[in-house]
Amino acid sequence: MTVSNSGRGRAALKRRHYGTIVIGAGAMGMAAGYYLTLRGADPLLIDAFDPPHTEGSHHGETRIIRHAYSMADAYVPLALRAQQLWEQLERETARLFTKTGVLRMGPAGSAYLSGQTEAAMRFGVPVESLSANEIARRWPGIRLPESMAGNFEPEAGVLSPECCLCAYRMMAEVHGADLLMNTAVRDIRIGKREATVVTSAGEYTAERLIVCAGAWTNRLLAELRLPLRVLRQTVGWFEADETLYRADSFPAFILNGPSGDYYGFPSIKGSGLKAGRHDGGQPISPDSPLLPFGFYEEDAGDLARLLQTYFPQASSSKLLKSAVCKYTMTPDEHFIVDSHPEHPHVWIAAGFSGHGFKFASAVGEMLSQLACDGTSKLDRAIFSIDRPALRDARIS
Repeated sequence: MTVSNSGRGRAALKRRHYGTIVIGAGAMGMAAGYYLTLRGADPLLIDAFDPPHTEGSHHGETRIIRHAYSMADAYVPLALRAQQLWEQLERETARLFTKTGVLRMGPAGSAYLSGQTEAAMRFGVPVESLSANEIARRWPGIRLPESMAGNFEPEAGVLSPECCLCAYRMMAEVHGADLLMNTAVRDIRIGKREATVVTSAGEYTAERLIVCAGAWTNRLLAELRLPLRVLRQTVGWFEADETLYRADSFPAFILNGPSGDYYGFPSIKGSGLKAGRHDGGQPISPDSPLLPFGFYEEDAGDLARLLQTYFPQASSSKLLKSAVCKYTMTPDEHFIVDSHPEHPHVWIAAGFSGHGFKFASAVGEMLSQLACDGTSKLDRAIFSIDRPALRDARIS
């Protein structure tokens, strides 16, 4: 089965009232829309663009999915559930996942690596600890100093984000969701038992509202003063020696080094070695034009240093293509998945950029459970909107 954007754009909707409205039909919102249909929750999905698109955080051909998370225990069951749901969606649509394994590299003996090993042991996730020399023998395209080491997670791999989004879009529509694309949301009015969404195509009401608006969350929910930062981030694809870096023999990777935090992907179908930097980035307004790759010196400079230091056989490689996206970050890099503090029928999902896409299937399912039942099967305490890291950093 081929999965593609339906190209439906903004349809003329005769209805004005729904069971649930989802604002933002990116990765989380589109997945939520599908799972809401399975629960008979009668969803309308509204987006300012026509997903998949390049104005948010779900484009770029590849996303890492791994399961042994050390940030907090809540992520591991969420990642494992997400993997199950991606595989289920794949069986119903098209290929979405490539099992390349994921290699995490950092200082030998550090909490960065030992925390992942401990999480893997607690949850039974296969992870192999490797020295710098062992990594070099297994993957000759990598060179680490002896002071570094790595953990290899063989069951992890790479998702195709645009295909994932298209698959959820298709399944949501097949199961009865209405989509209102290329439609700006101008205002939200929240009552005691319903919410009214004012758009460029008119007003729509629903008993339940889910806001998954990414970089535009604070614009729609300004009263909450959420400490969300929107950052411009870049990635590049580099010409690669396919004998060293092709996807059937080279893993996706995450690297914590003295100069920063990086991630990357093998060459998939000859696309080239892809790399990006996780930390850093330039603060931007959600509506700011995304300046092209190379506008800032560090766009190319950061990646050149990564290749020169750790992938020397690719250090002189030609840049084949590049991409720019928006990250939306919380201060502690944990997500927000919670109800509005004053309106229990309004749910908010935000702050996913940097490591959120892999969880989109499970977060979408969670949002459908929360909207319909007020509770979810997986622990979400760490994603509270009222946690200290958010309270202490509220926008003044």
